[in-house]
Amino acid sequence: MNRDRGSDWQADSPLARLPAILMNERYSVTQLARRCGISRSTLLYYESLGLLAPRHRSTAGYRYYGAPEAERLDLICTYRKAGLPLAAIARLLDGKGKGRAATLERRLLELNREIAGLREQQQLLVRLLSQEDALKRTRVMNKERWTALLRAVGLDDDAMARWHAVFEAQAPEAHQDFLESLGVPSVEVEAIRRWSREVAEGTTRARTRA
Repeated sequence: MNRDRGSDWQADSPLARLPAILMNERYSVTQLARRCGISRSTLLYYESLGLLAPRHRSTAGYRYYGAPEAERLDLICTYRKAGLPLAAIARLLDGKGKGRAATLERRLLELNREIAGLREQQQLLVRLLSQEDALKRTRVMNKERWTALLRAVGLDDDAMARWHAVFEAQAPEAHQDFLESLGVPSVEVEAIRRWSREVAEGTTRARTRA
């Protein structure tokens, strides 16, 4: 076992006198940081904010962490990867997860808005390029290319209508996101969604009569 400063752990060090529960799993600052894929300075920064604290400090001032601290840091890193600010993470940790769903939902809505903004930029760049060859080299799928793709696999107007109706019925928000990703204007998106609901309702009535 290595200390923070890289020296070898010796049997006569203060760590040897730790409670048995800590001997099963222990990490120095560097080891815990490496385990979680962050820098040593980041771990210490989290400690300065009160997000994480060592389980034990040796008489020489070395920090040591156990399994609970490792699990807590894993959770912190997961929240950070999801884009949560450190202040929100602190509230979640202090509240033992209370309000977790609401916090994550807010972050998801933020991401949806960010993605919508990026899509608008993407479509604008495509329009500025205004070259079919350039469009083919991008990962952009616009309405015209999508419609052509559906027709290429044999879908006629009625089949496309059913496709939209099922999409709207099973995942309305995702349907809107998809249409927006094609660069469809918001007024047209709403019209397509309304028309899709009407198609779905008509199909349901027809089945009921049958």
